[in-house]
Amino acid sequence: MESVNNKTAAQNHDQTAIPQVLIVGGGHVGLSFALLLAHHGMTSTLLEKGRYPDISPDADPKRSHYLDSRNTALSRRTVQIYQEIGLWSALQSHACRIDSVQISEQGSFGAATLNKDEEQVESFGQVMENAWLGRELLLAAKASPLITLIDGASVQEVSETGDQQVSVGYTLSDNGADDTAMHTAKARLLVACDGRDSSVRQLLGISTVTYDYQQTAIVGVVETDKGHEHAAIERFSPAGPLAVLPLTDADGDGNDAQQQGHRRSVVWICPKGEEEQYLNDDAHFLQTLQQAFGQRAGTFIAAGRRGAYPLTRVLAQRQVQGRCVIMGNAAHTLHPVAGQGFNLCMRDAHVLAKMLKHQATHGGDIGNANLLKRYETARQRDQKRVIRFCDAVVHGFTHPNPLVKFARNGALVAFDKLPNIKPLVANYAMGLKA
Repeated sequence: MESVNNKTAAQNHDQTAIPQVLIVGGGHVGLSFALLLAHHGMTSTLLEKGRYPDISPDADPKRSHYLDSRNTALSRRTVQIYQEIGLWSALQSHACRIDSVQISEQGSFGAATLNKDEEQVESFGQVMENAWLGRELLLAAKASPLITLIDGASVQEVSETGDQQVSVGYTLSDNGADDTAMHTAKARLLVACDGRDSSVRQLLGISTVTYDYQQTAIVGVVETDKGHEHAAIERFSPAGPLAVLPLTDADGDGNDAQQQGHRRSVVWICPKGEEEQYLNDDAHFLQTLQQAFGQRAGTFIAAGRRGAYPLTRVLAQRQVQGRCVIMGNAAHTLHPVAGQGFNLCMRDAHVLAKMLKHQATHGGDIGNANLLKRYETARQRDQKRVIRFCDAVVHGFTHPNPLVKFARNGALVAFDKLPNIKPLVANYAMGLKA
């Protein structure tokens, strides 16, 4: 968004009628939540601290990686949510479906495979580069008359005004030049989607429970000489869980039957402090992947740009305070094992949007304390289950005790062979049993 629009939107906010919802944090979760609200006919204003790129629908659609080097595994439930709001048609061309999931441990006998035909599903999910997902979410938000975007906005104050409104004071940054003037945005409800280090959460005085995994995720894109055949490979090593996920060809359409499928998203977990050797030396990175995965993915022949992300679990001790809701990574930042974090956030957003729509339709106050408490309670079971699952996998598969190692490999074999277990796990992973 151009800076002139940034300032104009901020000035208009100080003078015009308030929107129904104010969203702080305009990443994938914040943009998705704004679009969910718009789908239900509700207005929102979104404040984003960073600056959005100046893009348009007719600009070069090739992957620009303007966000980062990461990719997102979208569960079937998340795909259904994007279908519901009419966005999946724009996303699908750059999505690569997961037809099978292969699970094993380095240097051990245990292995299991989930296959879409056996589970009678269209796919287990889709993998998409963050650059494309972010582009399409932003274009859709900019095109919606129900969404106001204000980027370069740093939140400084949060307060309730006493007249069924919440007020946010923020300053603006325009291409590196700070505007010290305080702008004000008001709404019936504030939803904070501003990430692990949420400024709103801190301003509200909501504490967190934090656990440092002492690990770093190296994330990027690699190429192999063997086509991925839409298989996701989950591999456990002494350092932590690893994953190689299928991606579309660099310039192709994910729906094209002629896709060669040599591009793969990779998540490599290493102990904290060892990341530089994997970031700066392509040959060493590829050799390390080869040793860990063997020939399951073929030969790793090229590596693209990579990023390093420290892994820390951060859980807000409460997700509702007054007329404010904490959502996304601000509420629960999880280990990336099994790709559950973003999909959990999307289920949170979907549930809250539906509850707000129902409340507004019946003339109720969308910032009502009882309503927001019902939302928090309704989401606790799904959230706690995902958190326990992620931690159990991380700690269970990195425990060095030989007896524990034997037990977990036996469990993998049992999971692969025993009937009626795979459908339960598959539905859980796809987000269909929230």
